[in-house]
Amino acid sequence: MDGAPPPPSPAGLSAYVAVSQLLGLALLATTGAWLGRYRGGVAWHSPLQFNAHPLCMVLAMVFLQGDGIIAVFESHRTKGIPDMYSLHSWCGMATFVLYLLQWFLGCGFFLFPGASFSLRGSYKPQHIFFGITLFILSITSCLLGITEMLLFKISDSYSHFVPEGILANTLGVLLVAFGLVVGYVLTREEWKRPPLAEELALSMDFKTLTEGESPGGGSQ
Repeated sequence: MDGAPPPPSPAGLSAYVAVSQLLGLALLATTGAWLGRYRGGVAWHSPLQFNAHPLCMVLAMVFLQGDGIIAVFESHRTKGIPDMYSLHSWCGMATFVLYLLQWFLGCGFFLFPGASFSLRGSYKPQHIFFGITLFILSITSCLLGITEMLLFKISDSYSHFVPEGILANTLGVLLVAFGLVVGYVLTREEWKRPPLAEELALSMDFKTLTEGESPGGGSQ
C-alpha cells in the first residue's frame, strides 16, 4: 500500500550484518598490515608484484580478481616458478572459472529478455547454490594461499610463533569467522527479504504459464 511504513527489520539481523561488516573491515586491515609490515608493501613492476595477488583476492574477489590472477602469473614467470601445481592454485582457478560461468549464465537467464519464466525459475536455485559455493571457494582459496605463502617465506621460523605467522593466522581465523557469520545470515529464512510487488507479479505470470491458472484463480 502506498505510504505504508516499511516493515521493521527482523530481530537480530542488523546486529549480524554489522558484525559481518566489521569482520570485513578487519580482514582488509589485517591483510594490509601483514603485507605492509612483513612483505614490504605492494608494487606492480618490482619483486613486490606478487603481493598484489593476496591483496586483490581479499579486497574484492568479484571486482578485482582479474588483477590478482594477472599478478600471480606474471610474478611466477619473472621468478621462474611453475604455474598451477598447488592445491591453492587449483582452487583459485576453479573459483575464477566458476565466477565467470556464474556471471555469464546469470546475465543470460535474468537480464536478457529471451529467457522464459520457466527457464528462469528452473535456474534460480542453481544460481543461488553456486553463488554460495563461490563464496566458500573464495575463502578456501585465501586460506590455502595464506598457508602456502607462509611456508614459502618463513618456513624455518613459522613453527616458532613469529609475529608474521601469528598475524597471518589471525587473518585466516577472521576469514573463517566472516564466512560463518555471512553463512548464518544467508540460512535464516526469517531474515530473507520479502518479495517486491513486481516480483509477485512475475511469480503469478510464471504460475499462469506453467500451471494454466489465471491471476484470478480460475483455470484456463
